[in-house]
Amino acid sequence: MTLAMDIPTLHDFMQRAFPQVADDFRVERLAPEGLTVRMMIADRHLRPGGTVSGPSMFALADVAIYLAILSRIGPVALAVTTNCSIDFMRKPESGRDLLAEARILKLGRVLAVGDVLLRSEGSDALVARAGLTYSIPPAG
Repeated sequence: MTLAMDIPTLHDFMQRAFPQVADDFRVERLAPEGLTVRMMIADRHLRPGGTVSGPSMFALADVAIYLAILSRIGPVALAVTTNCSIDFMRKPESGRDLLAEARILKLGRVLAVGDVLLRSEGSDALVARAGLTYSIPPAG
């Protein structure tokens, strides 16, 4: 399977379509089955107690599967999340970026389903696991 977008193209797309958050994320690895995205953790991502907030972890999971889907179908800005279930499993390690491994389970004409595993950089322990479904708008 050939990819419709490579890593530089995905980064360019994010800068154009989502400039307000694009600098928070960087694609580290890209393959036909999925990708790995890094979230560079900053103070704005933290909640009281100094840990990464749930909304920040959700954003990472959502961006990761979105980019995995776009890498296969091309720059479809209006593809949207229709469902997400996230399990928060442990507190992220302090002072470390988060990595999301996104995998596409099914890619249809109108729906895409995937899962995302979140880990603190340098750790094998899961921080969170998310299952997401995306709606893909009709071409044209």
